[in-house]
Amino acid sequence: MFDYQNPALPVAERVADLLSRMTVEEKAAQTCMMRGVEYATKPDGRQHCSVEPDTEFDWDKLTADFADEGIGFIHDMYSTPVPFNKIQKFFIERSRLGIPVIFTGEALHGISGVRGTVFPCPLNFGATFDTDLIHKVGEAIGRETRALGMHEILAPNLDVARESRWGRIEETFGEDTYLSSRMAAAIVSGEQKGDISRPDAVIAEPKHYCVHGIAEGGTNCSPARAGRREVESCYLPVFEAGITEGGAYNVMVSYNCVDGDPLMCSEWYLKDVLKDRFRLKGYSRSDWGGVGRLKDAHRLVTTDKDAICLAVKNGLDVQGCDYDPTFWKQNIVELVKEGRLGMDRLDDIVSRVLRVKFELGLFDRPYTDEENWERVIRCQAHRDVSHEIARESLVLLKNDGVLPLGKDLGSVALIGPSSAAQKIGGYSSTPQFPIPSLYEEMKAALGDGVTVRQCNGCAITYDKKQPRVVDGQPHLYSEGEEEIADEMEEALAIASACDVIVFVGGDNTITSGEGRDRCELTLNGRQRELIEKLAALGKPLILVTENGKPLDLSRENEVCNAILMAFFGGESGAKAIAEALTGELNPAGRLPLSLPRSSTRIPCYYSMLPGGAQDFLEGPKNALFPFGFGLSYTKFAYSDLKIEQAADCRFSVSCTVKNIGDRDGDEVVQLYLDDVESSVVTPPMLLKGFKRIRLKAGEEKSVTFELNYDSFKLMDIHYNWTVEPGKFRVLVGAGSRDIRLEGELTV
Repeated sequence: MFDYQNPALPVAERVADLLSRMTVEEKAAQTCMMRGVEYATKPDGRQHCSVEPDTEFDWDKLTADFADEGIGFIHDMYSTPVPFNKIQKFFIERSRLGIPVIFTGEALHGISGVRGTVFPCPLNFGATFDTDLIHKVGEAIGRETRALGMHEILAPNLDVARESRWGRIEETFGEDTYLSSRMAAAIVSGEQKGDISRPDAVIAEPKHYCVHGIAEGGTNCSPARAGRREVESCYLPVFEAGITEGGAYNVMVSYNCVDGDPLMCSEWYLKDVLKDRFRLKGYSRSDWGGVGRLKDAHRLVTTDKDAICLAVKNGLDVQGCDYDPTFWKQNIVELVKEGRLGMDRLDDIVSRVLRVKFELGLFDRPYTDEENWERVIRCQAHRDVSHEIARESLVLLKNDGVLPLGKDLGSVALIGPSSAAQKIGGYSSTPQFPIPSLYEEMKAALGDGVTVRQCNGCAITYDKKQPRVVDGQPHLYSEGEEEIADEMEEALAIASACDVIVFVGGDNTITSGEGRDRCELTLNGRQRELIEKLAALGKPLILVTENGKPLDLSRENEVCNAILMAFFGGESGAKAIAEALTGELNPAGRLPLSLPRSSTRIPCYYSMLPGGAQDFLEGPKNALFPFGFGLSYTKFAYSDLKIEQAADCRFSVSCTVKNIGDRDGDEVVQLYLDDVESSVVTPPMLLKGFKRIRLKAGEEKSVTFELNYDSFKLMDIHYNWTVEPGKFRVLVGAGSRDIRLEGELTV
């Protein structure tokens, strides 16, 4: 037995021993990833990144490509544990040193493939303002992923989304640094569980490191125009929380450049910040095709070999299916032999990969239980978590009293392209189980005594789209929605015969998601036109949106009696909406992003720096519905603000919140700080604390926030973190524009 095969030895010793026995070719292989579905004899026709449970593999091709050196990672092979164990056995038995592989999967809101629980989108996570619940979804995602045979997920997305036109906002927690940081720490710690060797834990790989959510012009992969102070203050803290608090081992590196510095080869971001400051335990991985962009998009080099050299030499560790594995390995070996890539650099990379494999327990327990997954996947506990997130993330934007629906209701018209088809968002599994629509859920909720009639009325997107590959992502494409006929007249006839109209629309996978950037934020297609015609009927009109990005609802706000924003609520989304409409649920989600007054009045995030004019010729530029906003079926009163100093830079802030209405409900209490005088320009207010509390009618609770050095710090004019002495306004309330209590403290 060699030392690296001895489970009694410390991981560091096992890594060093194995590394000393490896050839350059074997080391190069550990930096490489391949797609498992390309070697499977029975791909799963239901999802083209999956394989059938009884598949075999092209063992001759695998032997020719990998048998001697092995491979670091295998992606795109979603299945049950049997195929994973087969291919793992091949690499352990056929490669010279028996190094196991890491199986990798996508799991932004549930493991991809055809089996996993479809949780609501990450934007829903942000809307809950409930870190305990998001920790639970992390636990569930980790449990399902590992049970199926995968060890690592390319998630969560920790981009701070402040460019409203960008298509990937649905993958994020929203526009705020503090909220995103708390969600990052919560979900990563749930996924990894503090010990990645556990059979219910996975490695988290946050993306897209580190400034991807403010793409210039709103188009995917575009440059980020941001200076160092903004990057350090607004975007890096989210990744820092995911890594240093949540414990994330790895990161996926962004395609774009920041202030002209491409992340894929940035020595500053990959070495100085990520590894020296954040002490990343694992490795950095390129996003798909990202290394090639150094040549094709950024034009830093003229050959792919030079692109690989530049990226790896400057701090990138492993590739994410950028190039054919053989091409990548050959270039790494050549670069080392030519002296352009130092052996010490390659050894550092391979040590990181091996360390993760040892800590996963793969050298000692390389195979996955082949029966346990059936007890784990979509178990009742996970479905309950999905349902709870869908419930907690519903945001009531407007209500003139029509909600909840009255008990004397005789008939309801469900109109709109999402009324009979629940939208679940991108990067989900391809579910092989029925996902109920709002039409089905409303009929069940209202019972036989209420007539529920449904009509699509119009489509979200009319033209059947051709499959569209997005930025080197072969596993991401959309064929559009099924053709929805133009049924406006029928919809109006049905609506005119009913007591109440509920319009359900918003986005689909053509109008929201990766590569689905838009310059117009109104409801796509003829949805607004139909809503206006429905409003002209004079009936109570309720708008429900299932959306993945900010929407311009200015006209809808004028003509609708109520607006409920549901985002993409996963497999239980429709049930949660029905519960809110009928009053079984009192909605209490809060906006994790600001909704503009029009598509042209952006950006409009709440924490913009002061100094500009407040109005355009056409009117105010601030948000129509601001960050943190959300209504309830009850009302809450705030009182008794207390601010107590415990030590330097340590304060306790408390207040009393009382439910003064006649319904039980949740309130999201938010604390903001305003640095009254500072040496650099700071936002008028920044979120520094939030708590979601549940109060029965008439009940009151005391809520306490703890403030510390991080709450007050800023990056000064010399780019040093410091807390400057002076006054801070303390703002406590129900939203960024709904401050109920105000006080002052002096640091």
